[in-house]
Amino acid sequence: MRTLMEKEDLIKKWLDNDLNPQELKAFEALEDYESLLKIARFSKEYTAPQFNKKKVLDTVLISPKSKKHTITSLKKQLLKVAALIAICFSTYYYTTTLDSNFSTTLAQRTSIALPDNSTADLNAGTNLSFNTSKWTENRAVVLDGEAFFKVAKGSTFSVLTADGTVTVLGTQFNVKQRNNYFEVTCFEGLVEVSYHKTKTILKPGESFISIYKRTVKNTEIISSTPDWLNQFSAFKSIPLREVLDELERQYNVLVDASNIDTAKEFTGRFPHNNIDTALQSILEPLHLKYKIKERNIILERE
Repeated sequence: MRTLMEKEDLIKKWLDNDLNPQELKAFEALEDYESLLKIARFSKEYTAPQFNKKKVLDTVLISPKSKKHTITSLKKQLLKVAALIAICFSTYYYTTTLDSNFSTTLAQRTSIALPDNSTADLNAGTNLSFNTSKWTENRAVVLDGEAFFKVAKGSTFSVLTADGTVTVLGTQFNVKQRNNYFEVTCFEGLVEVSYHKTKTILKPGESFISIYKRTVKNTEIISSTPDWLNQFSAFKSIPLREVLDELERQYNVLVDASNIDTAKEFTGRFPHNNIDTALQSILEPLHLKYKIKERNIILERE
């Protein structure tokens, strides 16, 4: 995933017809590539009228007989100019108010720079969006998935999710929002979590977790960054179904757990760089076994 500055540089070079083959390939991979092409095609249909010195002089030196015809022609020209200005304004408004969207697929991670030099690291299977043109007025991002934020000091910074809102001024924190799982962990500064009309303040080393509407405040975080940035996932008394969901995201596999009880709670961790070790780390403590068919993992009782 490209940073905002890299994206802007590609667009500028594209407008100047100055992309090399490698840059052209990167430009075509942008998430709003189709929208940019539509704008370009739309704008080409409206070109400014050419300046004709003789015609302008003839228009100024109006004879009585041609006065009516000249005024009508002038009105048409003015309407064309007005239409062109309206199109240009609409195009500018459209391109500057579009949200910037970033996403990661399964087994993928990326880092992005926000407009104020804040940063966001996106875990696998995550979507993040924000409005660049309104950033100075409203530092807010919309998150679906998991991300670690390092926020530059300034006005209020908000992370909006389907489950709750996280608000900070300048700090480091992690937000994870999945189907029935919502977790916020504070690593530096103070974090305010708004969840179902209640507000919770987190200090460094504290986390707020909601699993299937059951909330927990944990004060035993001793690391300085999220575990997933260090290539492993850790859990404490978390339903097995959530652990397996994370395994699927990190390895891009499908897990068939229809023959086991996924409501069992799991405490432990698994690495992101070896699927066999990861499966053993999860299944051995629960006395489960597995077999692999292509990218499908079938879990069974021992």
